[in-house]
Order: sequence, then structure tokens, then C-alpha cells
Amino acid sequence: MKFPGARLLARIVLALVAVAAVVVTVAGCSLIEDAGKSDTAKAKAGDCINVIEGSAVDSKTEPVDCSSDKAVYKVAQSYDKKTDCAADYTSYEETLAGGTTAFLCLAPNFKEGSCYNESSTTGYKHVDCAASDATFKVLKRIDGKADELLCDQDADGFRLIETDPKVTFCTAKPKG
Repeated sequence: MKFPGARLLARIVLALVAVAAVVVTVAGCSLIEDAGKSDTAKAKAGDCINVIEGSAVDSKTEPVDCSSDKAVYKVAQSYDKKTDCAADYTSYEETLAGGTTAFLCLAPNFKEGSCYNESSTTGYKHVDCAASDATFKVLKRIDGKADELLCDQDADGFRLIETDPKVTFCTAKPKG
């Protein structure tokens, strides 16, 4: 049994398939390359990242607005293959089937007045200043300069970002 418009419907379906094939052909490389990547791995230079759960091999992260307190890292560089990051940066590598699908060089993006947990195996994570795992508080953030002499006497530590853009973070133990 045939119903009116069956031919028209078949033509529309074929046209949509043809359009989809053209779109995949034109943008296929980037669609296929990005298909297996997480939202973090798709981040570009200037985007910010939150570490939900740190791990040496399987961290849980998410892109966030750079003005958020949880924007612990800012993407400085983004690559499709493993590369060396500057000493000031933390590296993030995402692999699929044994190959690197994304490699990001991340700069700290600490906020003045916020507290963080620092781990040699999992990097930095934003935490409440009253939390027992808070290892430092940012007393002052100085953009454009990497000079520990700019920190006040209240600071008992500092972190310098020597690469561009330069940043000095004056830090102290959180008072809990």
C-alpha cells in the first residue's frame, strides 16, 4: 500500500543523507579527531579547567569559566601529541587506545583569597579554606610580574610563573 507523498518523503531523506555526507566530508577530520575527546581535552589556550578529582592516571576535570573560584588552571598551550611543557606548567594528557589524543600545558589560575590543596601526584585542587586538606591560601595575586619581593610580610610562601603571562602568587598557610 502506498500513501501520497511517499516519493517526496524518500527524496527528502536522500537529500538529508547527501547533506550529512558533505558535512562529514568537509569537517570530518575535526569531527573524528574530537569524537573521543573529553570536554577538557577539547579546551583551547585561554580556557580554564577545574579539577574535580585528582589522580596520577585518571583525573576528573571539567572546563569552567575563568572567573570561577574553581578555575584552578588556565590552558596555556594545546597540542594533539605529547610535548614538553615549560617548568611553570602542569601537563594534562588524554589518551585513547594507547595514543595521545590531547596534550595541554596548564598554568595555575589561583584566585586571591582562595585556598588550594597541592599534591605532587595530582596537582592543584580548589578547596574550602577551613578544610583539613587546604595546603595554602593565596593572599595576593600580582599579574604581569614574577617577583617574590612583591609579597608582603604576611606571606610565608610564593609561587612564580615565569612564562608569559608572568604572575606572582603570594601564599600562606590557611588559618582553620
